[in-house]
Amino acid sequence: MPHRRNRSLTGLTGVALGLALVGTTVLAPAPALAAPAGDPVADRTPSSAPGASTASSAERPVPASVVPTLRWGSCGGAELAAFQCATAQVPLDYDRPRGKTITLALTRLPASDPARRIGTLFTNPGGPGGSGVDFVQTAAPVAYSAQVRARFDILGFDPRGVARSTPATCFATEAEEVAWGASSLPYPVTRAEEKRYVREARTLAQSCAATSRERFNHISTANVARDMDLLRRAVGDRQLSYAGYSYGTFLGATYARLFPREVRALVLDGTIDPREYSGTAPRFRGVPVGVRIEQDRGGDEVFEEFLARCRAAGPQRCSLAGVGEPGAVARRVLDGLEARPLTVALPDGTTTELTYQLAVVAAYSYLYSPATWAELADFLTEVAIGQRTRALQADAGVAALLTSARRTQDYASAGGSLGSTCVDTRTPHSVTTFARTADRQDRRFPDFGRYRAWTAFACQPLAEAGIRDRDAYTGPWRQTTKARVMVLGTRFDPATPYRNTRPYADLFRRASVTTLAGWGHTTLGQSRCVDEKVTSYLLNPAAKRSDATCGTDLQPFAAPTTTPSRTAARTAVDLALAVR
Repeated sequence: MPHRRNRSLTGLTGVALGLALVGTTVLAPAPALAAPAGDPVADRTPSSAPGASTASSAERPVPASVVPTLRWGSCGGAELAAFQCATAQVPLDYDRPRGKTITLALTRLPASDPARRIGTLFTNPGGPGGSGVDFVQTAAPVAYSAQVRARFDILGFDPRGVARSTPATCFATEAEEVAWGASSLPYPVTRAEEKRYVREARTLAQSCAATSRERFNHISTANVARDMDLLRRAVGDRQLSYAGYSYGTFLGATYARLFPREVRALVLDGTIDPREYSGTAPRFRGVPVGVRIEQDRGGDEVFEEFLARCRAAGPQRCSLAGVGEPGAVARRVLDGLEARPLTVALPDGTTTELTYQLAVVAAYSYLYSPATWAELADFLTEVAIGQRTRALQADAGVAALLTSARRTQDYASAGGSLGSTCVDTRTPHSVTTFARTADRQDRRFPDFGRYRAWTAFACQPLAEAGIRDRDAYTGPWRQTTKARVMVLGTRFDPATPYRNTRPYADLFRRASVTTLAGWGHTTLGQSRCVDEKVTSYLLNPAAKRSDATCGTDLQPFAAPTTTPSRTAARTAVDLALAVR
């Protein structure tokens, strides 16, 4: 499928790859943006130190003169004719609102029925580090119902530090970062690899701190929430309507905590419990963030679902079932790669190595969408056959897993994900803690336990380098907004396990939960039933709603002709989220 070329497993493998905790970053060419806004005076919203106990200090009156002026214009190119683009200047440091500013990149799909327009629907596709501009321009026309597109301008912005906005880069040049990523480990397995991995993480952290220290020190989600509130005022909305996915639910929870009276509607899909994510409670001391939010358990559970559905589909629809019992073949593939990497011949005539770690990372990524489970089966099948002959001629799909495609400077750096994760979450100080946790979790959840335990290890040397955003908000998380919110969870979600959906909803005074009885990361593009409920909520968020369960329209290993419109919708979402 063409969208697999948008993201690779090298070039950002190494220490940084796991940092896209609950979503992925799109690294696509940037369209032209409208001219920057004029010289806004910065927001005087004061900061919240980590562990701040109240949200009220963040809500002092903000003078109207500080709101950015948005000059919407063409995004460039006929393929983007339906969209408008703009930039906004916001304070780098909200404690020094009249000091330096940074640029945010924005795009919107204007309401198709402007006479009945309700307002603007703000969005965030996750990551952290996901491009809101890419998400809206790729997915908004199919991810939202005709009624939502008629009544709302749908807006996406690249958060501070990310993509087209002022980026938090980790190397002086793009070429240096690509070279570092291409030679570094995805995560370690042996003790020798752990030593190498720690060295590589320290190299990355020191380079990030040297290159973009000031930007990293102001990259927290709390500051993204403050930016979003300025943008809400800039588009003229009295209250915020917002749809956040994956990490975007953490942004939604942060916004609601800091600006409870400014909430109109929150659609929160693929939730991470902010208490687990921030990790400030004593019970989380010494627990890495990937384990706190149970991504190891989620990956293991959904991989077992993948194998079960493959068995049920049979060899006609799941290629892995054609070379043996799927679970046994997958185990032989992964064990074989752990013992000996496989040499892969690429289409350009060069060769590279497929390692155990790269295969685990690939498998985890494929689990994000049931639309790509057949591709995961094909990948494992090709490797199984290649292991027999000790040679693998990569087709375009496998080659996309092993090659790098990055856009030109000013480039979308790993820093956009790394910075937000590190300043928002608590990280164990000891390398030994990570190693012991990885060993334990690998016994509990083979393959995925070790991978997710090392997630965000680079935050440890980054903290040692002095990176800390004192404006970060890390709790408490009991919400005070009176607005009704809509929380959604998918029964088999590898990145944001379903078991965290209800605890997240319970943080709000009035929240309903809609469950998708299906597979994959977030409900986007998978269910007409879910779409109808989201539409109803956005049009009238004040109406009382009960919890509900929806079936899925997208079955793993189903023939594409069975649900062509739904498959196309999810494919567009996968492209926007860079799911392989």
